[in-house]
Amino acid sequence: MFLIATVRSINMGALALVAAFVVGTAVFGVKVSDVLGGFPANLFVILVGVTYLFALARNNGTVDWIVHRAVVAVRGRVALMPWVMFVVCAAITAIGAASPAAVAIVAPVAMGFAARYRINPVMMGLMVVQGATGGSFSPIGIFGAITNGVVDKSHLPGSPAVLFFSALGACALISLIGFLTLGGTKLLQRDRETPKEQVATLARTGAATGSAGESTEDPEPADDALPRLDAQRALTLVGLLVLAVGALVFDLDIGFLALAVAVALTLIFPSAARGTVDKISWGTVLLVGGIVTYVSLLEDQGTVKWLGDGVAHVGAPLVAAFLICLIGAVVSAFASTTGILGALIPLAVPFLQTGQVGAVGLVTALAISSSVVDCSPFSTNGALVVANADVSERDNVFKRLMTWGMTIMVVAPVLCWVILVVPGSLS
Repeated sequence: MFLIATVRSINMGALALVAAFVVGTAVFGVKVSDVLGGFPANLFVILVGVTYLFALARNNGTVDWIVHRAVVAVRGRVALMPWVMFVVCAAITAIGAASPAAVAIVAPVAMGFAARYRINPVMMGLMVVQGATGGSFSPIGIFGAITNGVVDKSHLPGSPAVLFFSALGACALISLIGFLTLGGTKLLQRDRETPKEQVATLARTGAATGSAGESTEDPEPADDALPRLDAQRALTLVGLLVLAVGALVFDLDIGFLALAVAVALTLIFPSAARGTVDKISWGTVLLVGGIVTYVSLLEDQGTVKWLGDGVAHVGAPLVAAFLICLIGAVVSAFASTTGILGALIPLAVPFLQTGQVGAVGLVTALAISSSVVDCSPFSTNGALVVANADVSERDNVFKRLMTWGMTIMVVAPVLCWVILVVPGSLS
C-alpha cells in the first residue's frame, strides 16, 4: 500500500480498503461483514462532526474572532502561540480528558491561527498532539491510568511520577525539535524585529504582521475591520463551549456532540451553512478509515499477537524489550494507543519478573514509544490535524506528518531503550 501510494497518485485509504477485502476474504477466509466490522465508525463521526462544525465557525467568522483574541492574549508575540497550544492540550488531558477530545477542540483553532499568521501548520499540529499526549500520562490522565493499572494488576514495580514526567519530557523535547526545525526560529526573529509600536497594536487588536517589520494589514486597523462578536458568532461560541464541556467534563461522544451543535447552528443560520458540507475533509476520512480497517483486520486475525508471542520467546531480555517497544510504536502509529498500552505490557511480564530488565524503565519506554507516534496522520490525533489544515496545505501537512510519524516510530524506541531500559539491566 505504501509503495503504490508513493509512486502513484491514489488515496491510500482506498488501497487499504481493497487490501482489507482481498486479504480478509482470500487469506483469512472471513466474511465481508467481518472485514467492515473493523471500520472505525467512531473516528468517522469524530472527523465528520468536528470538521463540519469548524467549517461553520470559519464561514461565520467565529474562528477569526478566536484567533484575534488569542493574539491579544499573547501580547502580539506570535512565536508563543504554538507553546500556548502545547500547554493547553497538556493541561486538558492531564486532568483526565481523552487525548482525541482535547485535539479535536484545540486543533481547529490552532490550525486556523497557523494559516492566518503564516506559522508552519506541521509544527503547530505536532505541538498540539504532543501536548495532548504528554499530559495524558498524569496519574489521573487516561494513558497514565491505563498504564499504571496494568502494572499494578501484573504485580510489577511502578512509578507514576517517573512515567508522567518522562513522557511529558519526551513530548516537550519532540515539540522543541519541531519548533526549531519547522520555522520557530524565524517566528522568534519576526517577533524581535517587529517594531514595538506594531507589537503593541497587534497585542491590542490582533492585526496580522508580516516578516520583519512589514505589516500585512494596516498597523492601525479600523474598528470595523476587526471581527465583531455578533449574535451568530456568540451562539457559535456557546456551541463550542457546549462541545468542550460535554466532551471534557461529562465524557459525551465528541463526534455526535459536534454534529448536534453543527446541525443546530445550520437550522438557526442556514445562510452561513452553504458549502460547509463540501468542506468536510472527506479525503482524510477515507484515508484514515481505510488504514484503520485494514489494521483492525490484522489485529482481529491475531497478527499483532503473533508478533508479540514471537518476541516473548526471544532468549535475550534486552533484545525482547527493544522489539516490544518497536512493535508498540509501529502498531500504535496506525491503531489505538490505548489498546496497545493494555495489550503489550502484559507480554513483557514473563521476562520482567526475572529481574534482568528494570520494570519501571521498560514500562516507561514502552509507554513513550507507543504514544509519541500519535502525530502520525493515520492515528486519530494526526488525522484531526490534517483534517483541520487549510485545504491548500492539507496534502503537504499529511506528507510531512507521515514523515515525522515514521521517523519517531523508529527513533523513539531506540532512544527509549538506550536511556530507560539498558541502564536498568546493567544495575
